[in-house]
Amino acid sequence: MKKTVVMPLIIVLMLSAVLVACGGGGAAPAEEEVVSRGNAENGKTLYNTTCIACHGDGGIGVEGLGKPLTTSEFVSGMNDDEFHAFLLVGRPSSDPANTTGVDMPPKGGNPALTDDNLYDIIAYIRTLQAAN
Repeated sequence: MKKTVVMPLIIVLMLSAVLVACGGGGAAPAEEEVVSRGNAENGKTLYNTTCIACHGDGGIGVEGLGKPLTTSEFVSGMNDDEFHAFLLVGRPSSDPANTTGVDMPPKGGNPALTDDNLYDIIAYIRTLQAAN
């Protein structure tokens, strides 16, 4: 081969190797599964002692009290940190976004819940959503 053909070929091969190494040029990556940082097993126990009264067994909701969590677009539309921030303050019945007319108290009415406890509950709720 002539020198003028080999050099461009080498450059193309090197650029291709760089693109492959950087993840470029291929198909779009599959959507990553969101992994919650909480412990869902502990979250289930905490849910069953704090949240179940309003949101029902398995997050199915209780009419006139708490919305279903299994199919909630509001909940699924938040990342874990946003959901955590919401749980810290709750939602008073006076909030225009409250559609039940019932207060969602901070920490579900359990001030003893720690940040880690709330992330555990979030992890459990994410398993409920994944099952639907």
